[in-house]
Amino acid sequence: MIRVDVDVVNLFCSVRDRKGAYVKNLEQRNFTVFEDSKKQEIRYFTRETNLPLTIGLLVDVSKSQEHLIEIEKRAAAQFFRQVLQKKDSAFLISFGAEAELLQDSTNSLRLLQKGLDQLRLSTSVGGLHPSPTNAPQRGTILYDAVYLAADEKLRNEVGRKVIVLITDGMDYGSRLKLNDAIQAAQKADAIIYAIYYVDHRAYGGFGFGGSDGDLKKMAEQTGGRVFHVGGRRDSLSQIFTEIQEEMRSQYAIGYVPTNPVKDGSFRKIDLKVDNKDYKVQVRKGYFATKG
Repeated sequence: MIRVDVDVVNLFCSVRDRKGAYVKNLEQRNFTVFEDSKKQEIRYFTRETNLPLTIGLLVDVSKSQEHLIEIEKRAAAQFFRQVLQKKDSAFLISFGAEAELLQDSTNSLRLLQKGLDQLRLSTSVGGLHPSPTNAPQRGTILYDAVYLAADEKLRNEVGRKVIVLITDGMDYGSRLKLNDAIQAAQKADAIIYAIYYVDHRAYGGFGFGGSDGDLKKMAEQTGGRVFHVGGRRDSLSQIFTEIQEEMRSQYAIGYVPTNPVKDGSFRKIDLKVDNKDYKVQVRKGYFATKG
């Protein structure tokens, strides 16, 4: 079970073999945790994946995604139907020139579908806060949207917390920086799964458009992954299925840090398994703040 004690650091990780298949039969003895290079004692361990799950789905509705919105609606609806169980919840945020909470946290598929039906192009100037005249034009406020989801929606939740991003990775006009978004997710103990989805028509064709660099940083720092949409095998619906499988293949690990000081500093985490052929996917660290 997950522990909500203030002093316990909870980690959710997945392990894959050389072929990319999930390894689901490991025991506590197979893992070793280091915090700032110092070995930690694992207090809690489980392979159960029935922990409460809160999903924030963030959908890019800027001009460059105009022709993809209908596909995203259908695939997201299917994803919610497949992944949400009775104790789980999800919320929906669209972002373009502004970020909008289309559906607050709910377990209702009907309400989530209603929120998805509201996804529409957002290109007007404006946003979450009044815009000073010298501010850059707000075209795709990716960083602001991630910060909003992590800090305002997920930080006080317990259990597993996931942000799923559908975007071409471009940010235009966010007031916050990439590191602000990453830190907010880390402080919320949220894992970011980024779905890199580019409509090359929006960039004049020729295979150009978008960038997954920032998405990789957000995913890697929080223990998630970046998925690329392209072709039948990598369709949006197939990627949603992969994310669902990964969330159900996670191990939950808890430890009490040997360094008890709550000074707000960032503590680096290194989680190792005893099989060198296995790859561990886990967040890079956490902020030692008071509860």
